[in-house]
Amino acid sequence: MRGYPLRSFPATLAFLACVPPIAGAATTQDVDPRLEAMKIEALELVEGRTKLVQEIVDQLFSFGELGFQEFETQRYLTGLLEDNGFEIELGVAGMPSAWTARWGSGRPVIALGSDVDGIPQSNQKPGVGYREPILSMAPGHGEGHNSGQAVNIAAALAVKEIMERENIPGTLLIWPGIAEEQVGSKAFFVRDGVFEGVDVNLFTHVSSNFGVSWGQSGGNALISAQFSFTGETAHSAVSPWRGRSALDAVMLMAQAWEFKREHLRPAARSHYIIVEGGDQPNVVPQQAKIWFFFRERDYELTKEQYDAAILMAEGAALMTGTEIDTIQIVGSAWSRHFNRPVAEATHENIQRVGLPDWSADDLALANGLQRELGQEERGLPDSVPNLRGPVNLARSLGGGSDDIGDVSWNMPTVTLRYPANMPGGPGHNWANGIAMATPIAHKGSLAGAKVQALTLLDLLLRPELVEEAWSYFNDVQTPEQEYIPFISDTDEPAIFLNEDIMRRYRPLMEPYYYDATRFDTYLEQLGIEYPTVREKPIAP
Repeated sequence: MRGYPLRSFPATLAFLACVPPIAGAATTQDVDPRLEAMKIEALELVEGRTKLVQEIVDQLFSFGELGFQEFETQRYLTGLLEDNGFEIELGVAGMPSAWTARWGSGRPVIALGSDVDGIPQSNQKPGVGYREPILSMAPGHGEGHNSGQAVNIAAALAVKEIMERENIPGTLLIWPGIAEEQVGSKAFFVRDGVFEGVDVNLFTHVSSNFGVSWGQSGGNALISAQFSFTGETAHSAVSPWRGRSALDAVMLMAQAWEFKREHLRPAARSHYIIVEGGDQPNVVPQQAKIWFFFRERDYELTKEQYDAAILMAEGAALMTGTEIDTIQIVGSAWSRHFNRPVAEATHENIQRVGLPDWSADDLALANGLQRELGQEERGLPDSVPNLRGPVNLARSLGGGSDDIGDVSWNMPTVTLRYPANMPGGPGHNWANGIAMATPIAHKGSLAGAKVQALTLLDLLLRPELVEEAWSYFNDVQTPEQEYIPFISDTDEPAIFLNEDIMRRYRPLMEPYYYDATRFDTYLEQLGIEYPTVREKPIAP
């Protein structure tokens, strides 16, 4: 059972006598004057990195890289962190585009993670409230994963400055969520020891408002698997009887799964695409491949779907005289369970920082996009939601998945959602990228960085918080739930994914990379007037 030794930190900052009380926080008598002084300073230090936050957000937006191919992102972020004294390790856990950046020594060891990959075909001009790509059909940041590393890096650099001056022990580990859209990396990070010795993992994810939760989340666990079949070619018109179609096997497996849907529980989600289906119609396909996502609320129910699919694959091969070539798990995710003490501390810091001051232009862009999408015009949020507690899985109707779940079942973890996007988008879509290199993303990411910096200081200067986090993890979260990874000891990351797409589009996208030495913002570089919206959507 993991524990955390209490340690005392030497007080070297003078107490600021006139510190205003924080709504919802501890009483004045309970406030640690040293910690409070550092928090005030940290907010100023993050604010002083406003330009850095904007540049990181805009730079990663312009790269628009897909999962397992985030090499420009890797080069840029690791170069920045190395220049600031972090020790860089590239290619961790068998993924060439993965990396870690470590600074400091001793405990606590605090990891800060955020995803970095984009969405296929979501390329979009920022600040334009309707469909207008920079490069048609190219990938882009249609979820907003270009912003989270700005949150973590700005927070880490601000806190690092205080730690150096005050000789505060502790280690900061910054890491990227590689190929999150394929749920392809974090289980391998866990398996291969990337988080060994980490005391708390602070994760961030873009949203349209602040948010943090504790306990069991409402999202699903997931297995991502590709089923490949092998048959025999023949001339499709001259001697089709001599062929054995791998595509037939794929289509039969897909049809079998459609019949299975009737018998799935309401919380289940499943989707598939045919990755490979032959070369041309007059040749019976020798090779074919189908890619499934299986989602349910927990390990057992998700594994149940996967096992049923394997039987269907065997039946499809038997019916077509083909063979199953490979069944490869290319991604996986446990359902998420977040740590209560760390979530409560994070929520206090959210309340302290509050939402950004949205301008009239910010609101005009949000309303314009919502109008364009046929949504209610509700602009941007003006209040912070309450701390959310656990979901009753027995009544859950399921939802999305994130492989931060695997991390959360191995150490105390929370996800900070920060307000860098606009409400109303469908998700995984060009519309969800419109705000992501605009003042909305810049302000929201800066606010998120302030919260992250305050929570870092809580963990560094309140050793009892780390102890409480592990007590919750050991005594509440895990006594009756064993973590069994979906991946095996011999599975390897699917680093081949998205290679062909990025090989095609990267040379076309390079001329549009953000040049911070010549332009103040990416909007300026692209010559976009902010905001650009239509008063009335064009009818489809």
